[in-house]
Amino acid sequence: MYLTIKETAEYLETSEEYIEHLIHNKKIRAIHDGEQFLINRDQFTTHFDQMEEYKKLVEEILNEPIPEDPDVKDED
Repeated sequence: MYLTIKETAEYLETSEEYIEHLIHNKKIRAIHDGEQFLINRDQFTTHFDQMEEYKKLVEEILNEPIPEDPDVKDED
């Protein structure tokens, strides 16, 4: 499915100017139909999958309890 710049900005929750910047710097693929740029939405699937995996990893790390160190001495 192809999206316009405006639809892509809404889908990625970013500005239209940023999407145009990414297109002109060839960071995302787009085609020009003579009037507007069209962006294939499927190219973002891998990115979103990787972000979900990263979020899970960070959550696991943050939820891991801190082990008690037997060598810690009370300085009081």
